[in-house]
Amino acid sequence: MTLHNRHDQVPWFRGTCQWNQVGTRCLCVSGRTDDLMSLHDISQRSLESIAAALQSDEVAEHDSPLPSVEGVVSIGADVRDLLFPGYRRARRTTGLTGVRERTQLLTRLQTRLRLEVGRALVHVQQTLRIHGEHVDSPCPVALTDLFLNTLPQLQQILRTDVQAAFDGDPAARTSDEILLCYPGIEAVLMHRVAHELHRLQIPYLPRILAEWAHRETGIDIHPGAIIGSRFFIDHGTGVVIGETSEIGNGVTLYQGVTLGAWSFPRDEQGNLIRGTKRHPTLEDDVTVYSNATVLGGTTVVGKGSQIGSSVTLGRSIPANTIVTIEKPVLRFREAA
Repeated sequence: MTLHNRHDQVPWFRGTCQWNQVGTRCLCVSGRTDDLMSLHDISQRSLESIAAALQSDEVAEHDSPLPSVEGVVSIGADVRDLLFPGYRRARRTTGLTGVRERTQLLTRLQTRLRLEVGRALVHVQQTLRIHGEHVDSPCPVALTDLFLNTLPQLQQILRTDVQAAFDGDPAARTSDEILLCYPGIEAVLMHRVAHELHRLQIPYLPRILAEWAHRETGIDIHPGAIIGSRFFIDHGTGVVIGETSEIGNGVTLYQGVTLGAWSFPRDEQGNLIRGTKRHPTLEDDVTVYSNATVLGGTTVVGKGSQIGSSVTLGRSIPANTIVTIEKPVLRFREAA
């Protein structure tokens, strides 16, 4: 227990007051009561001043709540449990019991997803109206049900991704190991969920899921990217896939791969032009090895081609082409 004299640290405090520090609290053990009250009053006024300064008309444009990040991430985890039950949170289920439990989970998921979709739509609509833009009012109930109807198809295509990982990685012993442990599968699973939400033009939720997966896995896939079946990201750390990327079936990427843009076109006022094709297209059965970069919206990598490690490619190549960097020359000398 340490005694602190706060006289020098608080110049406007009248008199000397010693303080007993107990854990994270400081208890006054000497000094006048009016000094303590003065300290409290000044501290309270200081906090009120800070609170007033934190108000911002630019931020508080409307009162509609944003979607809950925690709620959306939890929804993503529930979708994962529906698609592959027993691998993360829910226990494995079989037969009629499994159908009943999945129905109960779907019912809870439907209610929560309608809430978050509704919040996102209302917030965007109010924001656009504030800026004088006309906006339609889609129905969160209909959008939620459209998304839920895609889950069986999502499950089928994700099973092809798991099989591609098993076929492409000799270190994999079982499909269960891939689903439990591989960051590439986790990232692709969340991307496919986010992409369906993005395709339905639901705001906020796709990016929340994509950025959560990015933080968890180190793999950054924009929900707008179009990705075919049998997609495998090996190792995965540092992979970046831009919004307008198009990836065919049977494609494999290794760690550090970037599918990016050359530059961002602007209009006459200097504003970014949105909605253009900025990222490359990889046709079926392409392999891109570690730390390679493929750039540009007009760049097409032909079917069956291979892009070697550390290559930077900014133009299209025909099918069945291998692109590598000329082998560097190693130099050896005795250390001083």
